Amino acid sequence: MRYQVPQFIEVEDKIFGPLTLKQFIYLAGGAGLCLAFFMLLPMYVAITLSMPVAGFSLALAFYTVNGRPFIIAVEHAFNYVINPKLYLWKQRPPSVKQQSTDVAAQPQLMSVPQLSESRLKDLSWSLNIKDRVKMGVTDSARDGFEI
Repeated sequence: MRYQVPQFIEVEDKIFGPLTLKQFIYLAGGAGLCLAFFMLLPMYVAITLSMPVAGFSLALAFYTVNGRPFIIAVEHAFNYVINPKLYLWKQRPPSVKQQSTDVAAQPQLMSVPQLSESRLKDLSWSLNIKDRVKMGVTDSARDGFEI
């Protein structure tokens, strides 16, 4: 049997001419609020209040942020402002008391050890041995394999 697999399932249906249902609701809500402003308030106040409402409803209907609808960005911004922040770790600079102006007498804030190739091999060897001991692998467990 052959079944027809739906194509373009991510595209919303255009219900009201070139608008989807969501776009129509955003625009109708913004237009209704602007109409209420013009009916109930003086003209200069209505114009002042309706411009941001109209812009916001147009942005909700048509604007995308990184390929996602604007309502998702508004939701994330609202959640960021409302929800408490959790700081797991905040590094503070070390406090250094400057008792003298002599540069040599001041402790260095950060010392980077210099590793030579032989020192690096020694560290690698010691780490390898410690890991093998943790895993329970010893030289006697190699059973006949000699290097």
